[in-house]
Amino acid sequence: MSMNRRQVLQRVAYLMGGVVSAPAVLGVLNGCSPKPQEASWQPVFLTKEQAAVVADIAEIIIPRTDTPGAKDVGVASFIDTMLKDVYTQADRDRFVTGLQAFEDAARKEYGKGFVELNNGQQTELVQKFNNEAVATELAYDPRPKDLQRPFFLMTKELTLLGFFCSEPGATQVLQHVAIPGKYEACVPLAQAGNGKAWAQEVMGRF
Repeated sequence: MSMNRRQVLQRVAYLMGGVVSAPAVLGVLNGCSPKPQEASWQPVFLTKEQAAVVADIAEIIIPRTDTPGAKDVGVASFIDTMLKDVYTQADRDRFVTGLQAFEDAARKEYGKGFVELNNGQQTELVQKFNNEAVATELAYDPRPKDLQRPFFLMTKELTLLGFFCSEPGATQVLQHVAIPGKYEACVPLAQAGNGKAWAQEVMGRF
């Protein structure tokens, strides 16, 4: 599969409000990408319980529909590897602290751990943390190298990057043509690509 990782970064920056954090950029440009997750997979940085929470959050961000979801392409293992190999200790500590706060919030709100909640409860908590994190980040405008994203936005950013760097993300969710066909100057988007944006050309809304 041919993929322009800089275009993936541009795409994710758009979805994240205009910027991708420096460690995430470094990891993607250095070739980090997810692989389908085997049943025997064990996290290296995260605990098994933490990885299960991250996997469920990622699946809510990109659920399986008529195309694969975050779990199908191994986003949790991608996040685990990125945290271990790319992020600083301060970033890792912030992530783990935020993850624990997220799990504590689930138990306080619903009396159960996040992975034990039903889909509606999980989605509600994810939306709440997303809204709070986005509001906090919008309050200031740091450069990518100074960006210290909270746990939830780190998870969201890595989920998007991991998914769009995967083969299904690039070829099934985003349109992909390894060898372009004939040139047509002006056709409706629905006709040109079934309503989807292109993975290898100009990456717009999805």
